[in-house]
Amino acid sequence: MVKIAVIGSTHAGTFSATQIKQQNPDAEITVYEKGTTVSFLSCGIALWLGNHVSDEQRMFYETPESMTEQGITMKMQHEVIEANLVTKTVRVKNLVTEEMGTESFDKIIIATGSKPLVPNIPGIDSEKIYMIKSWEDAQRIKAVSNNVSRAIVIGAGYIGAEVAEQFSVTGKEVTLIDEADRVLPKNFSPVFTDRITDAFIENNVNLALSQRVTGFEDLPKGGIRVKTNKGSFEADIAILGIGFLPNTDLFVDQIDMLPNGAIVTNEYMETSMPDVFAAGDATTIFYNPTQKHDYIPLATNAIRQGMLIGRNINGHNLAYNGTQATSAVELYGYAMSATGMNKMGAQFRDIDVVETTYEEDYRPDFMLSTTSVLSSITWEKKTRRVVGAAFMSKHDTSQAANVVSVAIQNKMTIDDLAMADFFFQPNFTQPINFIGAVALKAVNENMK
Repeated sequence: MVKIAVIGSTHAGTFSATQIKQQNPDAEITVYEKGTTVSFLSCGIALWLGNHVSDEQRMFYETPESMTEQGITMKMQHEVIEANLVTKTVRVKNLVTEEMGTESFDKIIIATGSKPLVPNIPGIDSEKIYMIKSWEDAQRIKAVSNNVSRAIVIGAGYIGAEVAEQFSVTGKEVTLIDEADRVLPKNFSPVFTDRITDAFIENNVNLALSQRVTGFEDLPKGGIRVKTNKGSFEADIAILGIGFLPNTDLFVDQIDMLPNGAIVTNEYMETSMPDVFAAGDATTIFYNPTQKHDYIPLATNAIRQGMLIGRNINGHNLAYNGTQATSAVELYGYAMSATGMNKMGAQFRDIDVVETTYEEDYRPDFMLSTTSVLSSITWEKKTRRVVGAAFMSKHDTSQAANVVSVAIQNKMTIDDLAMADFFFQPNFTQPINFIGAVALKAVNENMK
């Protein structure tokens, strides 16, 4: 009977364990988790803060009990403090009893996830600063959210933008700080972010952009002051959401990693050490737009990688197709979705691209109701290969990004996409047709 250790149980660890058990019922699987919960959907934190969640327990799709019922040994509140990947031995501390123990396995799954990026600046240990990643983080914020009137959110990526939006629509005075010159800079080009910036301003969010946080200071009468290179802001609490790093310190110098600590795997989720697999935010992904390994922590990546470990734990049965980092967000009624790279992301990676933008109503104008859709396609100038796309509308056009994601994965060109067979019928909303329309525009412009 094969013995398998799974270190960590957010998405990658949970799916690895359950999928291995489904594929190999006789496997002896032990999951080590230093927290009290598994499978937390952190993407629901902002919705919970905005009172859009019927029951917070529904933000978990597995529990320690449900995994135990599947025949998996759950070691909750157990922290792996040492792991020898050569001997497949882990040293574990019971965080309740403080007892120590050592156990050996045949195979190890690394699913330790990521940790919040916390800058080493004055005042960072203030109790008025809240992280925004784990279930425990979410509980801390929720416990005080109804009693605060002013909040500072640091980081204007997805999670920061969502929290700032929810706080603003629930009547709080919000300041959103980011070192970039616009919100969502890594996900969308300026033509998109200009519009969502206007929406933040219309909802009285104070945008402190192009500002780097230099320190924090607790105020004598309560609250916190956030200092930047351009000024300072005061609020009851500050929420830090500036990014994540791989949580892989246990495995340094044992397996191949990127300089940031992300573990490199092959297409079967195997690391450079035999019988050691890795998945989720602790690992790299193969990024199809660049055809290179990259670090893009997303729950969707973690889930797919965990499922792949289940298929490949006993051999090369299903290869990873890579990812486009497809994602979406809803802010102030705008559905915004993206896949692959925008022009800024391509320039950062030294890839020469063209970005074509197109805007038109999602239905024919003879219909009684419609609204505009803003679309863009990013494509490699030399090969005409599609490497990214984005969509934004008050109508839900988010599925269009999924269609382009498949096109990127299959290395389609703008010519292929322009001639793809998408049906048209005016009774149906047609966000998918805008993929062909914007691609056709790109083809026509390139032929001039």
